[in-house]
Amino acid sequence: MSVTMTQKRLAADLLKVGVSRVWINPEELEKVETAITRDEIRRLIHEGVIKAVPERGISKGRRRISHRRRGPGKRKGSRISSKDVWITRIRALRRRLKELRDKRLVKQSVYRRLLLLAKGGTFRSVSHLEEYIKAHRLARKGR
Repeated sequence: MSVTMTQKRLAADLLKVGVSRVWINPEELEKVETAITRDEIRRLIHEGVIKAVPERGISKGRRRISHRRRGPGKRKGSRISSKDVWITRIRALRRRLKELRDKRLVKQSVYRRLLLLAKGGTFRSVSHLEEYIKAHRLARKGR
């Protein structure tokens, strides 16, 4: 094949595709070799001697494989699962409740009740827990 890159490049430019997607009819190579202007290349495109090869898509098999790898285990970034949010919150609440019990700021019975409330999802945060303790006067007096 002695079709110069110039013809292919001009055809690619006119067809608005890449050079690798330009197809030239092998039976009419002489015609293409003589064409040196944009108008001549445009005429050959119109005649069907030069065509644009269709884009290659992704096969269904490849798509299926790539679709399998989209679960939460593959994702990175700021997506925190509701379970992780819960774990972080409940650990903070339990830690604070233990501090209050150890410093004897709440009775053992109050501690047990608050622990169950925390487990039930009553408190949004540690500050919410402390508001609840203050509102219901569960802290020991004089300490």
